[in-house]
Amino acid sequence: MRCALLQLPSIGMGSNKLENYARVAHQKGVKLVLMGEYLLNPFFKELIQTPVSMIAEQSAHQIETLKSLAEKYDLVFVAPIVTVKKKECTKTIVKVGPRSVTYYPQQFLINYPHWNEEKFYNNPLEAVKPPMIFAVAGFKFAVMGGFETHFDPMWEAVETKNIDVVLVPSASTFESHNRWRELLKMRAFTHNCYILRANRVGEYFDEKHAWKFYGDSMVVSPEGEIEADLGNTEELLIVDLDRKALSEARKGWGFKEALRKRNARI
Repeated sequence: MRCALLQLPSIGMGSNKLENYARVAHQKGVKLVLMGEYLLNPFFKELIQTPVSMIAEQSAHQIETLKSLAEKYDLVFVAPIVTVKKKECTKTIVKVGPRSVTYYPQQFLINYPHWNEEKFYNNPLEAVKPPMIFAVAGFKFAVMGGFETHFDPMWEAVETKNIDVVLVPSASTFESHNRWRELLKMRAFTHNCYILRANRVGEYFDEKHAWKFYGDSMVVSPEGEIEADLGNTEELLIVDLDRKALSEARKGWGFKEALRKRNARI
């Protein structure tokens, strides 16, 4: 199966970029396109200064655009987007296919003084649930927001549901390249799954910080190795998923079998 990682800065409602990239992806035989965080909406620091009515209008427009492109080019898009209901904003990840639209409200949100999504968004604080899970072309996918990958409970479903590919849209900045690489390599190896990470590019400046989104979108193999990655500019990375590589990693390391034997005794 062939996927694509779309590495962009924020795009406005009048942009033709999505159409152009969707056309290329279709021509290359891609079935699924993953996009980074804060592409369909402005970056968080800009977003919190934007009228809620404008956020709602932009998000509705972007969803309609994705629905049209998914149907036209027979693609599945996975992308973070801000939804608005009763003047409250929720940070979600949307899966848009030719025939359906599914929303996943992100469960863990950044809550640091310089970047407090938890305070701004209306996402509920409740017991951890499995991430969004779906299948395309015989591969089983799970979707997590970038911040969610830090939390072990998010990975329990990856093990119990036999997930083949974890999709991670992110907006990583502040020279965190190495930390993210090591985290995703470790998660891919211990769960013997692919991880596709699409990161944002571009810059935002405030009075205290220079927010430089460095890209580095990547494909991590079920063996925990980075198979391909991008630089720090607008790019499209096309990925081939290999069922044999998944099977060999799982059989060779035996992690799933070790768990299976012990769970059978409980």
